[in-house]
Amino acid sequence: MLGTIVNCLTIIAGSIIGLLFRNGIPEKYNQTVMQAIGLAVILIGIKSALGCNDLVIIIASLAFGSLIGEWIGIENYLERLGNFLETRFSKNSASFSTGFVTASLMYCVGSMAIVGALESGLTGNHATLFAKATLDGIVGIILASSLGIGVLFAAVPVLLYQGSITLMAGLLKPLLVPAVISQMSGIGGLLIVALGLNMLREKKLKVGNMLPAIFIPLIYFFIKNLN
Repeated sequence: MLGTIVNCLTIIAGSIIGLLFRNGIPEKYNQTVMQAIGLAVILIGIKSALGCNDLVIIIASLAFGSLIGEWIGIENYLERLGNFLETRFSKNSASFSTGFVTASLMYCVGSMAIVGALESGLTGNHATLFAKATLDGIVGIILASSLGIGVLFAAVPVLLYQGSITLMAGLLKPLLVPAVISQMSGIGGLLIVALGLNMLREKKLKVGNMLPAIFIPLIYFFIKNLN
């Protein structure tokens, strides 16, 4: 769990630094910076998505995963949690829920979160999560300066998500062959693209409801090898 704890601490530290900058940046600059970040996020997602050529698996995973996420209502749960935290900690921040949901998804959908958490649980090697922690700290500065204190609280879903993967690493290890990791990374890249589009568009994509898609390749590989 050390890697995940360090990751959460860097998110909190980066968010605090970003909040200090937020007070000195006029709103019109915040909007322009947020649009620029959205473009950069799209580029990051495209580079990750292009690393996988298994298009049928990716399309099927996105379709089935989105159906599952819509049925569960993941996006609504995230927004409700964000609104609950807003009423407790930031009654004057209209963008709290937006910052919380955006940052939570951005920190969790990448392949580094999954692979790093697995390495941490299986071998005690925290190098990948330490690298992710550095990146997340920088992202936290940028997001918090534009979206506010909700970004800081995204450390909670990261702790639960990566921590759960670390604890279950032993069970998941046999399923994580290179092809499955590539497929999961490709799907995660597309979800990152969707997050970038959400930063640019008024009408939002329900990225939270697409999260189960990342794990469909694992399930497919497991079922395939039962025969």
